[in-house]
Amino acid sequence: MRAPITHVLGARPNFMKAAPVIRALAALGHDQRVVHTGQHYDERMSEVFFVQLGLPRPDVNLEVGSGSHARQTAEVLTGMELEFTENSPALAVVYGDVNSTLGAALAAAKLGVPLAHVEAGLRSFDNSMPEEINRRLIDQLCALLFVTSAEAIGHLAREGRPADAVHLVGNPMIDTLLASMDRFEVAAARTGLGLPDRYVVATLHRPSNVDDPAAAAALVLALHEVADELDVVIPVHPRGRAALKAAGLGAHPRLHIAPRSATWSSSPWSGAPGRWSPTPAACRRRPPCSGCRA
Repeated sequence: MRAPITHVLGARPNFMKAAPVIRALAALGHDQRVVHTGQHYDERMSEVFFVQLGLPRPDVNLEVGSGSHARQTAEVLTGMELEFTENSPALAVVYGDVNSTLGAALAAAKLGVPLAHVEAGLRSFDNSMPEEINRRLIDQLCALLFVTSAEAIGHLAREGRPADAVHLVGNPMIDTLLASMDRFEVAAARTGLGLPDRYVVATLHRPSNVDDPAAAAALVLALHEVADELDVVIPVHPRGRAALKAAGLGAHPRLHIAPRSATWSSSPWSGAPGRWSPTPAACRRRPPCSGCRA
């Protein structure tokens, strides 16, 4: 039996990036293995994407959950060391810049497992962002660097990465968007939220935006100013919900907060198409996902 290609997924952005890659490799006949680290575990942060995007059920879930950056990364590192030892892959594919990506990359590098990084070379040049630290380290460990833009090629070149390791492949998030276009029910969503034809969508969850009450208050004020001109809908990330609400997020009549969570009418792992129900679904683990990290 051929050694598989192992995909390591852990947080919401990973799922959307991985779906078209896994689909394409399956079409080419490659054996694949999916590891979910469990960094994101709430239904709307994890399981729903497996249903919506047609991702295969994970072969293993490390269930690392929430925690500090150090604890989360360390648990992924420990779990992936065991996974790679017991199921040695031909290639490990990691996605984006979350703690799961860094932990898996460190485990693979120490065990000599070949590594590929999807969405390599992105830079904010802001070292106060945990993701920026993660992505710089990950790119130094990977033999294959799949980039989404020409700018990323330049960033990697300046960091000394070899040109033959860098491949401009485009953005898998766009592949996921295009594959999902016929499933969007825009009119129904707009009606459900009481939105007019023209509206603004906003999202806030960076620690620098929502962990500081003064910063959260300033952003809420800015959103209220926008809402004076156009209706605003904001799907609030669990991380910032309490801080933004405390700053008065819901006080403006034209600022619409999207429902917190929902449940699916079909099993998350059944492969059957699901439909949203407005029934609230709580996190299944503790601490709850309001403590989620990068």
